[in-house]
Amino acid sequence: MFFSFARALIRAFVWLINGNTHYENRDKLFDGPYILVGPHRTWWDPIFFALAASPRQFSFMAKEELFNNRFFRFVLVHAHAFPVNRKNPGPSAIKTPVRILKDGKLSLIMFPSGSRYSSELKGGATVIAKLSKAPLIPVVYQGPLKFRDLFLRKRITVRFGDPITVDPKLKLNDAGLATVSDEMQVAFDKLDAEIDPNFHYVPDEEKALKEKEEGKM
Repeated sequence: MFFSFARALIRAFVWLINGNTHYENRDKLFDGPYILVGPHRTWWDPIFFALAASPRQFSFMAKEELFNNRFFRFVLVHAHAFPVNRKNPGPSAIKTPVRILKDGKLSLIMFPSGSRYSSELKGGATVIAKLSKAPLIPVVYQGPLKFRDLFLRKRITVRFGDPITVDPKLKLNDAGLATVSDEMQVAFDKLDAEIDPNFHYVPDEEKALKEKEEGKM
């Protein structure tokens, strides 16, 4: 109930401030658990992914620090989020989403890069897809990258791609994970080119370096 209410409220807000959103290839979606995977470009792209894939409801990972605030914890829990320690993710970072997907009521939104400031795809989404037997559905966001630009009514496009099925026999070693990561990256590039052949997203190098250094502490 909370998720549906919040999504309707956000949809109205987006229409009010922007009114220029386009959701493409929604026929790639289906009524069943799947993992939406896409490049992480803004803090709000998961919101647009959830809007575009309505009426399906989603779970997603959120850094555990956000759950320390009572208000944010209430919102996140009721929005089907679960906490993850980004520096030291434990087994629950895999077990929790696998359990959620196997239950069948929710799908999952994941960013294989794990950050807005990195383009390197990690293997978590592949592992979860194999263990849960849920397909990966690639999706990309193109639109304003600064919040103030949302009010300028610039075009926002969310486009879905063909599902990627992880072979149950895939070995979860570096080579196996790299195979699926390459397939996802090809799908992201294809979707970006279909929306705008001239589009090129470049992560903030300074923030990427800072995040990398913090991860070593």
